[in-house]
Amino acid sequence: MYVCSCFGVTEAQVKQHAEDGACTPRQIASASKAGTDCGGCVRRIQALLGRGACPRRELIDQHVPALARLDDAA
Repeated sequence: MYVCSCFGVTEAQVKQHAEDGACTPRQIASASKAGTDCGGCVRRIQALLGRGACPRRELIDQHVPALARLDDAA
C-alpha cells in the first residue's frame, strides 16, 4: 500500500527505512522523499514509526543530553 502518492513510497519501504535507522519523518524524507511534496503522508509516516526503538529517542526518554554520548566515546 502506498504511503506517499507523490513519490510512490510504500508502507514496506517506510518500514525498511525505519529498520535501517530512520527514526523520524524527516529522516524518512531524506531516505525516500516521502513527505517532502504535499505533506499529506507525514501523519501516516509518524504512525508507522510509532514509538519504536530509536537510539536518539531512548536518550531523550532517559533525559541524557545529546552530547553526553560523545563524551562517553572519548
